[in-house]
Amino acid sequence: MSKIAWFSQRKATSFSYPNKRLQRKQFFNDFVLSLCAFFSMHANGAEPDKDYRVQTLATELRSPWSMVELPGGIWLITERDGHVVIAQGAEQSRVNLGLDGLYVAGQGGLLDIVLSPDFHTTNDVIFTYAQGEQKANRLVVVKARFNGSGFSQPEIVYQVATDKGTPQHYAGRALILPNNTLMLSSGDGFDYREQAQVISSQLGKVLRINLDGSIPKDNPFMAHQHPAAHAVFSLGHRNPQGLVYDYDTKQIVSHEHGPAGGDELNYLHAGTNYGWPVITHGKDYSQARISPFTDYEGMQKPTVDWTPSIAPSGMAYYGTQQTAFPSLQKHVLITTLVDRKLYAVDLANGTFTRSHVFPEIAGRLRDVWITQAGNIAVLTDGDGAKLQLITPRR
Repeated sequence: MSKIAWFSQRKATSFSYPNKRLQRKQFFNDFVLSLCAFFSMHANGAEPDKDYRVQTLATELRSPWSMVELPGGIWLITERDGHVVIAQGAEQSRVNLGLDGLYVAGQGGLLDIVLSPDFHTTNDVIFTYAQGEQKANRLVVVKARFNGSGFSQPEIVYQVATDKGTPQHYAGRALILPNNTLMLSSGDGFDYREQAQVISSQLGKVLRINLDGSIPKDNPFMAHQHPAAHAVFSLGHRNPQGLVYDYDTKQIVSHEHGPAGGDELNYLHAGTNYGWPVITHGKDYSQARISPFTDYEGMQKPTVDWTPSIAPSGMAYYGTQQTAFPSLQKHVLITTLVDRKLYAVDLANGTFTRSHVFPEIAGRLRDVWITQAGNIAVLTDGDGAKLQLITPRR
């Protein structure tokens, strides 16, 4: 019997080992993984120069999710209730996007924001949001034009083809690649995790589309008979909310939430299966075992595993072209919701050393952005959130 067929038969979330020796072995392996995560997370290999300052760019934000910086020091910040905050200097305004069928519940609402690659000529901005109702909702990509004080009526570019009946695990992160295609992370919907392994479902996937919503002809599953598979770039994901491009090595990097344990960082490759929910180091929140497997032929193990969970949210790549904090070059910066810290992961040293950086930045952290000069903006989470900017004093 194939592994996926076996897993489908074991849809219940708890597994038991056939003998005590295997139970003790698994407990020991989990204990070692937890120790490794603890010690590596407290390494200081990327500790930046301590001579820096933190300034506040925006305040009293309402459950913000992401942000971008425009020329002239203008910041656009999404709030899950469908508003965008426009912040510049001491000025701050809030505009409603007027999103069609916006569904604000659980983790749903207005999510990511990215600038169109031709923003300098079109002023086009791309958003992701949850659309629908409790019984049937989905992730949607829209485009709107920024006029300096507001936006044109958003135009739908793409809708995730698979509806779900839960307000959780949208993922919702967007990334524009150098070839001007758009990557979109689509979560497993929480109660639909088996669909992460079903190629005809767009839940638990990273999708790749053109900016007009059409499908790139070189996507890995274009020959599949089901049209929903044509947009799939990779599968076997749970709730990936970090998606960046490493311009130095020309690779796509993602991270995703595990359940209780099993948060992951991965390098994404076309057509690759990243294993969820068949392979994982995590357990259900009840501590029931999701799967006895942590590796299996044909499924990619994570490059980094966080057990216990840190709940990674946003992520940004600090490239060699950024010079404000040289020790952070070739690192990804990751905001966390459970650990309430900003971490740096070294992508260049081969061991993916993880460091807690800028300890003054604390609390539930939602997203991170690197400015052209290499300064670091961090967005906090929840009601009364704020946007902060870290700059070197020199």
